[in-house]
Amino acid sequence: MIVDIADTDTGAINKKLIRLREDSGSVTLGRVLTLVVCTLDTAEAEEAIEAANDASKEHPCRVIVLARGDRDADNRLDAQIRLGGDAGASEVLILRMRGELSQHEASVVTPFLLPDTPVVAWWPRGAPVEPSRDPVGQLATHRITDATFADDPMATIKARRESSVAGDADLAWARITYWRALLTAALDEAPFVAVESVNVSGLREEPALDVLAGWLAIRLQCPVNRLVGDLDVELQRGDTAITLSRPQTGRTATLGRTGQPDKRLALPRRETSECLAEELRRLDTDEIYQSALEGLELVTYE
Repeated sequence: MIVDIADTDTGAINKKLIRLREDSGSVTLGRVLTLVVCTLDTAEAEEAIEAANDASKEHPCRVIVLARGDRDADNRLDAQIRLGGDAGASEVLILRMRGELSQHEASVVTPFLLPDTPVVAWWPRGAPVEPSRDPVGQLATHRITDATFADDPMATIKARRESSVAGDADLAWARITYWRALLTAALDEAPFVAVESVNVSGLREEPALDVLAGWLAIRLQCPVNRLVGDLDVELQRGDTAITLSRPQTGRTATLGRTGQPDKRLALPRRETSECLAEELRRLDTDEIYQSALEGLELVTYE
């Protein structure tokens, strides 16, 4: 069910939402959180809604999309309510703001926050430099950004090190979960000696690789080089080299080890919805992610 409400206010939207919920028989008791998506009123908003819908199948929630429109237009608030099959496992409320109203997102969203329910803020693109100081970010217990789609991804992920506080996360970290798992498993095999050096190679504009390099630098306490080239990670460990590589657009990786046959492993690039669902599983501080950001200053760029 999709219901559009044109040129309205928060009070009228809330009344309509309650009435629709009663008519459809849906309740909010099963909502484990409120996900506030801060985006522009463009095609980007629909992409974010689709990702949130997919993630909500694992985390039933109320999704509130704050879609900012033309700031120079007259003040206007339009809404769209999606329930049932059009909202995944969620209750989706899209608030399109124009004029000066688009600069007061926190005031617009506050009437729709569920009581005693954690609030998560997500910026698919264009995140503030300091999410915890943003008015919407201050309403949230957990703040999710994505340096992958920033204008300057490398500079953005490095800036996270300076601005990140408890409750902050970036989807660039979730994009390398499987890479971290495979590399950890590879290091659990003989020879059990310290890693002497690491090369992390890939696209220059891929912040997930930067934070992967930071994680390896802080964990292994050895020189880590961030290179531009084919997508692979090479760990030098005594006389043994461990290499994990994958074509940029591929779905299968190759794990190589000196003196042993190569192994082929499933390793597709993770979709935004998968990364978002992973971040919604934990609403506490990810200390390993925080340490990976600290490790960025130990990485050498070539």
